[in-house]
Amino acid sequence: MAAMGEGGGNAVIDRAKFGPLQFGVTALCFIIAMLDGFDTQSIAFVAPKIAEDWGLAPSSFGPIFAVGLLGLTIGAFTLSPAADKFGRKTIILISTFIFGLFALLTAFAGSMNELLIYRFITGIGLGAAMPNIIALTSEYGPARLRATLVTVMFCGFPLGSTIGGLVSTWLIATWDWHSVFVVGGVLPLLLLPVLYFMLPESVRFLVAKGAPEAKIAPIVKKIDANASVSEFISGLKDEQSSANKGFSVFQLFREGRTPVTLLLWVAFFMNLLVMYFLVNWLPTLLKGAGLPLSMAILSTSILNLGGVVGAIVLGRMIDKISPYLVLGTAYAASAAFIALLAFGGTNLTVLLIGAALSGFGVVGAQIGCNALTAAVYPTAIRATGVGWALGVGRIGAIVGPLVGGVLLAAGWTPQSLILLAVIPAVVASLAVFVLGGVRRRAGV
Repeated sequence: MAAMGEGGGNAVIDRAKFGPLQFGVTALCFIIAMLDGFDTQSIAFVAPKIAEDWGLAPSSFGPIFAVGLLGLTIGAFTLSPAADKFGRKTIILISTFIFGLFALLTAFAGSMNELLIYRFITGIGLGAAMPNIIALTSEYGPARLRATLVTVMFCGFPLGSTIGGLVSTWLIATWDWHSVFVVGGVLPLLLLPVLYFMLPESVRFLVAKGAPEAKIAPIVKKIDANASVSEFISGLKDEQSSANKGFSVFQLFREGRTPVTLLLWVAFFMNLLVMYFLVNWLPTLLKGAGLPLSMAILSTSILNLGGVVGAIVLGRMIDKISPYLVLGTAYAASAAFIALLAFGGTNLTVLLIGAALSGFGVVGAQIGCNALTAAVYPTAIRATGVGWALGVGRIGAIVGPLVGGVLLAAGWTPQSLILLAVIPAVVASLAVFVLGGVRRRAGV
């Protein structure tokens, strides 16, 4: 998948072996994604326990889920363009500090208002980190492995959510719900010095911004010891010019990108609506359907684990065949899997299978769509393109949990609520198929 507008400087990265530098970037971004997944999901795991301790109805946590996602949206919208100006590494460090600190402070929340504030600011950090680890991994990945690397890296997110579910059950039973946020806050803060010293800035970003050759050369030599630094820089001259065309958000709608951008936004909005509705409400809905809380949390963890498997499988398929066919089919299949989950009742075997397959389609395809988005935009606006797609998706992610809370309070059954998620999954599928047609007509 070649990015629109990228120049011949890709040749050095594309022909290089997958070495220690590329592995290190992917691994560090994977760890950030894991912590992001843990902290994003943590509130869903502890909500039933907090509701019990504070004497609240489960439906009252709709605004808590939504405000964290609002923070994710604002972080994606505001700090992704900043990364295209100041660098991926800078924003990754800032965002990791924000979500680590405020996740830790959440452990000491004593009221719903405090919980709202801390989850909102935590969300800003989480939302800013994600587009930049996607962009950075993509910019160090050779074309033959790019989608695979981005999806494998992003698997850290559902894996972090999965581990979070398993660990949270033990933490809550052993030390109560506060300990979940202590773990979720301390680990990112401990990671910061490692990121500062070991995570490189994007070499494509440095070239696009006209950094001195002395700053670029050491990174290029780590990619390929025999590469010509001057050849690498000259091959990306077109990206230097595109980096100076004005506010990066406007560039998402120029040079024929408008239909691509809008269709990506539809796919992100619809699928993240489904994804966050399921991961936030599934424990509560399944508990309300008669399952023990530990089993309800397990089903949600299995959904995320299915997403890990789906992302790896779909990522390899995207690198080999049409990403639009792969992702469109995966979104369509997820609609059927969600219906299976809805009709599972309290049959644990059916629920676990339905959760795993739903995760394969919903979470796995979303991760693949992240890789696709990073590939269709040039370096100068890549973080902005990914960030705004995620930001629009986060609006869907806000709508999903809010609507879930309203309908649950209105007396909708768990089965009806889960079935409702089939509709946006189908719309996401149609958007990706249409996007494929647009890209084919454009000859890319």
